[in-house]
Amino acid sequence: MIVKQLIVGPLLTNCYIAACEDTLEGVVIDPGDDAPRILGEIEANNFTIKYVLNTHAHFDHIGANEIIRKRLNAPLALHPLDIPLLKEKGGAMMFGLDSPQGSDPDLELEEGMVLKFGTCSLKVLLTPGHTPGHVSFFAEEAKVLFDGDVLFDGGIGRTDLPGGSMTDIMYSINEVLFKLPDETIVYSGHGNPTTIGQEKATNPWLV
Repeated sequence: MIVKQLIVGPLLTNCYIAACEDTLEGVVIDPGDDAPRILGEIEANNFTIKYVLNTHAHFDHIGANEIIRKRLNAPLALHPLDIPLLKEKGGAMMFGLDSPQGSDPDLELEEGMVLKFGTCSLKVLLTPGHTPGHVSFFAEEAKVLFDGDVLFDGGIGRTDLPGGSMTDIMYSINEVLFKLPDETIVYSGHGNPTTIGQEKATNPWLV
């Protein structure tokens, strides 16, 4: 699996493009801003995008949704519990910011759903706590996880925003993410990649 990481927007959000090495069919995960840059990366690598995926609907993860979706004619996917947040522009106004008004997703994500692109696939894991409908995407064969704002290199997602829950995020980490193989590479919504094993051993919130 090819993974391209682009840091976008004022909150330095990680947008990812994941693609099949054989077919160059892929997905865009959390296009938070800088649509021209994301589209340029896709064009430069001759990727064909099958889905636009949101781990959750905070403004810094959805800002370029509409441009990317319409330009590439690719369906937008989000868990239904985060649709209210999407309709509120991802909560941008709480931070004195604005964000484009998003329309409903084309595909509503569910726990266990498998999204295929080329010879690759991502399994949807329901990982609430940062938001009620937060999901992570796990590529079992590649041992790669895109977990949005749940688990970071040395940290966890904040739970003090509307819809957040410390109980839920700790369950999501300990009972969902930490059940994955230790060698799983974790591509988070902010910061550097890490692994499940490293966070089990060193994350100060969890050890």
